Amino acid sequence: MMSDNVTKDDLRQFGLLLLNDIRKIIDESKTDEKESQDSEWLKSRVARKLMDMSAGSLQNLRVTGKVRFKKVLGSYYYNKTDLRKLFEQE
Repeated sequence: MMSDNVTKDDLRQFGLLLLNDIRKIIDESKTDEKESQDSEWLKSRVARKLMDMSAGSLQNLRVTGKVRFKKVLGSYYYNKTDLRKLFEQE
């Protein structure tokens, strides 16, 4: 029968895994920021983050023609300028 005791080594390993996960999240966040600054076209995830809106709201903007978009290999890309104009109108 195995013991359920947690050792110091277990805690160290857990800490290292946790730090690694946090670093990945921070790196992804930096990548999202870089994409939103560098590109004229934003992926859905970046556009939602920039506009602080749900996927459904972004889809509604696309369907109603308020925002230009491109579909590439199943992913939607939204025009950054159009999104900014919408944000300024509100």
